[in-house]
Amino acid sequence: MAIDAVAQVEKILHDFWASAPGNSLQLPSGEKAWGAPRVAIARGDDPLFLRNKELIGDFLWTPAQAYALAFPHLPRPAAGQLRVISYLLPQTPETLADQRRETAMPAERWARSRFHGEEFNCELRLHVAGVLTRAGHPAVAPERLADFDYRRSPRFGLASNWSERHVAFVAGHGTFGLSDALITRWGQAVRLGSVVCRIDLPVTERVYGEDYHAWCLWHAKGTCGACAKRCPIGAITTRDGHDKQACFKYIRDVTAPYAARTYGTGATPCGLCQVNIPCERRAPTGLS
Repeated sequence: MAIDAVAQVEKILHDFWASAPGNSLQLPSGEKAWGAPRVAIARGDDPLFLRNKELIGDFLWTPAQAYALAFPHLPRPAAGQLRVISYLLPQTPETLADQRRETAMPAERWARSRFHGEEFNCELRLHVAGVLTRAGHPAVAPERLADFDYRRSPRFGLASNWSERHVAFVAGHGTFGLSDALITRWGQAVRLGSVVCRIDLPVTERVYGEDYHAWCLWHAKGTCGACAKRCPIGAITTRDGHDKQACFKYIRDVTAPYAARTYGTGATPCGLCQVNIPCERRAPTGLS
């Protein structure tokens, strides 16, 4: 089976999203963990991949490096022969409504989306990579590689060697906000995934160019700061941005144990800064 159109990739994602049992919050209602996926495509040789590597650290993989790790036995293609398929999974209206009411701890649906929903996201990454590979287009989900790990960036602190948010930025999904979350056309309250594939697909237009903060009201216009007000411990400020260490400590020491004790979930949920804000479900600057 030859895959030669973005619509075919979208169908692969959508069909699995629609039918896979794992796309569930594991509630008696049987409701899905996520809304329907949205797709954007980047070239493997987009200069912003190297720019991100310079900004974050040499440990950050480029698409070509991730592909080489997955397929060491295959000839290495030129980076321009690769495409990065970035997708997002929006939170459901029910999850958003629950989370808006919370001020200190994550709502149950939010905690379940972070745990069961991310388990499904991992399945989705591997499913897409597997279908493409079997169709004759070798593909890898870098976040699922055995070597995926976290390092310390001299500039940004704790960082992974494959950043789904930065990949989504390069692919045209959206730009970063004051909280470091990605503001997409469908808002901040999304989960991200990606696959690197040797395939020829048209790329998504990145309408914001190389501006990392174009869709954030605070960075673009000096207004808003709503995400800072939503943070229960003041780990986001309009002066200093996102204090990752304070954020991680609160999640690790407070919200994760609470979710495990109260809802029986694992992972590290919080996400209060992603809802009840102007960019919860849209890019509010009018530049999108």
